[in-house]
Amino acid sequence: MPHATLSRAIRRALFAATIASVAPAVAYAQDAPPTTTLDRIEVTGSNISRGDMETASPVQVVSREEIDRTGKATIAEYLQTLTTDGSGSVPRSYGTGFAAGGTGISLRGLGAGSTLVLLNGRRTAPYGLADDGQKVFTDLSTIPLDAVERVEVLKDGASAIYGSDAIAGVVNIILRKEFNGVTVRSSYGVSGEGDGQQAKASVTFGFGNLAEDRYNVFFNIEGSQTDEIQVADRRDRKWIGTGDARRWGYSQTKRFMNGYILDGDATQSPAGSVRSPGTGQYVGLPGCAQLSPVTPQDPAGGCLWESGQFNSLTPEEKYVNLFGRGTFALSDNFEAYVEAGYSKKKSTFYNTPSTVSGAWGYPGGPVNADSGDGAVVLGPNHPDNPFPGQSANLRYAAFDVGPRIIRSDSEFSRILAGVKGTAGAWDMDVAYLHSQSDLTNTRDGFLRYSAVRDALTNGTGPGGYWRIGQNANLNSQALYDYISPTIHADGKTTLDLFDIKGSRSLMDLKGGSLGVALGAEWRRQKAELKPQTYTDIGDIIGLGYSSYSGTQEVAAAYAEVVAPVLESLELSGAVRFDSYKGGDNATTPKFGVKWQPIQQLALRATYAEGFRAPNPAESGKGGLAGFAAAADSLRCPGGNPAPGGSVRDCDIQIAVITSPNPDLKPEESKSYTVGLVFEPTPNTTVTLDGWKIERTNEINVETTDAAIAAGHVIRSDNNLPGQPNSGTLLAALANYVNSASTTVRGVDLDVRQRFDLNAHGKLNLDLQWSHVSSFEREEEDGSKLEFAGTHGNCDVTNCIGTPKDKINFGATWEVGNFSLSGIANYVSSFKNVRSKGGTCASRYADGTQAPGGCRIPSFTTFDLSGRWKAQDGVEVFGSIQNLTDKIAPLDPLTYGAINYNPMHSSGAIGRYFTLGVKYTFN
Repeated sequence: MPHATLSRAIRRALFAATIASVAPAVAYAQDAPPTTTLDRIEVTGSNISRGDMETASPVQVVSREEIDRTGKATIAEYLQTLTTDGSGSVPRSYGTGFAAGGTGISLRGLGAGSTLVLLNGRRTAPYGLADDGQKVFTDLSTIPLDAVERVEVLKDGASAIYGSDAIAGVVNIILRKEFNGVTVRSSYGVSGEGDGQQAKASVTFGFGNLAEDRYNVFFNIEGSQTDEIQVADRRDRKWIGTGDARRWGYSQTKRFMNGYILDGDATQSPAGSVRSPGTGQYVGLPGCAQLSPVTPQDPAGGCLWESGQFNSLTPEEKYVNLFGRGTFALSDNFEAYVEAGYSKKKSTFYNTPSTVSGAWGYPGGPVNADSGDGAVVLGPNHPDNPFPGQSANLRYAAFDVGPRIIRSDSEFSRILAGVKGTAGAWDMDVAYLHSQSDLTNTRDGFLRYSAVRDALTNGTGPGGYWRIGQNANLNSQALYDYISPTIHADGKTTLDLFDIKGSRSLMDLKGGSLGVALGAEWRRQKAELKPQTYTDIGDIIGLGYSSYSGTQEVAAAYAEVVAPVLESLELSGAVRFDSYKGGDNATTPKFGVKWQPIQQLALRATYAEGFRAPNPAESGKGGLAGFAAAADSLRCPGGNPAPGGSVRDCDIQIAVITSPNPDLKPEESKSYTVGLVFEPTPNTTVTLDGWKIERTNEINVETTDAAIAAGHVIRSDNNLPGQPNSGTLLAALANYVNSASTTVRGVDLDVRQRFDLNAHGKLNLDLQWSHVSSFEREEEDGSKLEFAGTHGNCDVTNCIGTPKDKINFGATWEVGNFSLSGIANYVSSFKNVRSKGGTCASRYADGTQAPGGCRIPSFTTFDLSGRWKAQDGVEVFGSIQNLTDKIAPLDPLTYGAINYNPMHSSGAIGRYFTLGVKYTFN
């Protein structure tokens, strides 16, 4: 058992090193004379302190001032504006997703599960819900913004330093290490529409001076309440506030319109539509006018309604974050430190009312409530059945039950205790960390399948028959309690980590000291999600099943070296060995070179290998039944509806039923960077880096396209003429597999320019540009899909697409006690196709490509912020986000929002104002 041997060896080494190295060193240091050392900087991606920030690896350092000038209220909101964030990012507005209530970042568009988020250089327990039911990620909203000192983004692979999950890079959020005094900050925000109010306050207080008192202790507490914004509150922002896009040329069958009758089928109607046993055609029940304000109505007799009248645009959210740190000098060379954090957050999101039919899945298999023996019907004796004595298939949206409400209550805790200092020539750091995330996801307004079938077919349960549509006022509360019980899911993750690392200078080389670092780590991560009530038996209509349970135990050892072999040439290398209990081992190297031929220019390059081990959601116990957007190649061949089909078949949301796979292999990666750092003047810095990441053995759900082509699907019974089993697509059956490889490449540019304007102050300019030149995925059969510049990959969260270019340009002018900043945020246009060369994913009602030119337009917003130091210790600040009130372009394909892309969310909310004040007492 390699893991057991290595695990025992590392645990013994950790214990022995703690006792034999740290404790005697503390005693020795008490008698040793104090030493003077040069200031050294520890940069994310290396365990060796150095004299400058520029390493062989590209690292973006974001100062606290850069965060403040954006006006963003949370660190999560800020990080999702980085140009390196891509598809797979988890926004707080996506309340209908598997990870409702959480926020995550996806570097290079490789997914939140391939981006490692660190807090002060160490991991934290992941969020209690996995994104897409699969990707375990760190919830950024648990981190108090006021305690953040800076953020460092390592933009190449880092598994050689940090282990699994660092394939796409690392986001290291660095909090204050020391604070003395009291700071009180309060702010209030409101949109230009007068809604979305956010009240926020924080207090930071600390005491003790480490140099003089030999200790420092500080605490930060931050609280916020943000009111919900409803989609319907934006009806004056064109397509943003409505699901009815007919005014802009789309048909009534577009995704966020429902209730229509079409070609022998019907979608869910608030009045109810039933299928005639005689003709097989659906007919609408009376009462539409009193239930839906949509005009014009369906000419085929349905009852049109749109999702915007119910959905949240942004959720209601309340949270409290706490962070504390204590540092205590044990001697002149050693200090002990303790960090503790706690977060409690509640969010509430409203969604459309539940429907009574459709398809979904559970561990026992698929459920088809649309057709066949499992179809939901009005029973022969139901008083609302227009065909007495005969059962009639029903399509019904339960307006009388009300919107579906999703409440997420999460608690996060983290405690870290360690000792660091200098023992002889070694800089040592040894620590233990425990982190935990607990979450309860509660839902109201969902329908229990068995109770619905009874209430509509037989009427034998509490309250008798469920009266629908215009007769729903006749129902009792007992009936609603029966068909729509409150349900919930509980998730819990824990992380225990013990590590020791040391670095030292071995010898002097021509360019400086040869630095070496050694370290060992043991960690155990547990994740468990208990499924939503009744979903384990497939008894909640339209709600996917998600459950997992598993433990990862890892022992690791690593080494790193930095060798300035010449004054102009620095070589670096690292290697890490990870051993997973009961699983695979991984050895991951990294190499770097930095050459500075002249003082103003440095050339650099890195090569790194990485890996991501299967997480409990993918390889443990449980399963997943979710939803995805698909194009039905049978009913919509080549992007054109077949005879008997409709445009709905070209863009339809279906259930995807997935099972874990204990035989999964780890994902592996190779990453390359080549770049330069150019400083022609002391006030000008230009960094340009080309990058490439190759990820193989990718853990994916089998693609919906592959499942459709293989016939692993569930269909309704409205077959195409002469084609059996060709009805409307309802669900696809898939597994987790090591199915594909992805190669992503691009270029990052960072330019910073400072001007001294003498009596007129200082002007700082900066620009970040990320260009994705290729995002190619190769399937197991050798076929290739290119997503760069397209709306793909729609198998990941939100289906937001892969624009080739993102640019942020900032300017800050400081004069006297005033500071004024402006930021331009640009996202390039991209084609509305699922992959390069594919057919247009959306069409107007007349059959032409949509939007115009089959392209989602580019989007640019401007943010403005200012600060005024009114007097000593008092600062007034304010910001206006989306200064010009730009409206987000219409996106007909994404399912992460109604008619707009989540990347363009500021254009949905509109202009947003924030005003605040900060008091500092020393």
